[in-house]
Amino acid sequence: MDLKEKTIASFKKYVSGDEFSQLKLPVIPKASVLIPLLVRDGQLRLLLTVRSIHLKQHAGEVCFPGGKSESGDRDEVHTALREAEEEIGLPPDKVEVICKLFPVINKTGLLITPVVAFIEDSFKASPNTDEVSEVFTLPLEFFTKEADHSGYPVPSVFGPTHSFMYTDPSTGKIHQIWGLTAALAITAAVLALGKKPEFEIGFNLDNPASGFKDILNRKLSKL
Repeated sequence: MDLKEKTIASFKKYVSGDEFSQLKLPVIPKASVLIPLLVRDGQLRLLLTVRSIHLKQHAGEVCFPGGKSESGDRDEVHTALREAEEEIGLPPDKVEVICKLFPVINKTGLLITPVVAFIEDSFKASPNTDEVSEVFTLPLEFFTKEADHSGYPVPSVFGPTHSFMYTDPSTGKIHQIWGLTAALAITAAVLALGKKPEFEIGFNLDNPASGFKDILNRKLSKL
């Protein structure tokens, strides 16, 4: 198998759509984010965006393409693909969806479903400047290394709040990747690469779905 096939097999090993479909979710606001992976020079990379400084919420922060569900969306995947096309010009027919990860509830009570997918290495982003100021990629393995990682004793999706400082070698710009975005990037790296990071992550790699389900149920019980 090539790297892409191995990565897809790794996600299928850990993620079960049946477990997701059996969740009894309340009627609360929903959103989806796309976790876009690509293979470049024999390496798995992750695409991220920088939010416009003109936005009212999370201005200038690094995040995944995504947003709130709309009435015309068929499901969580449709939401993620629609938002990615609106934000960075990613055509849905150029996206190979791998799976949905377990949904998480953010601090505002929004139920967010991460959708993992492969995009083509040749994709050239066309950012909607009203929402996105920059698009960049970085090695997925970056999110398993201690060197640029910090952990803070503030509760996040699981365990502490994670933060990374990434210097883009092509531009020299320094990006802080933290909070929910960092947590999801770590999750994607752990599941895709099949190895534990050099720092404490807060869930069991042997059975991550069970841990994510427990975390979600605890959050739901407090609503």
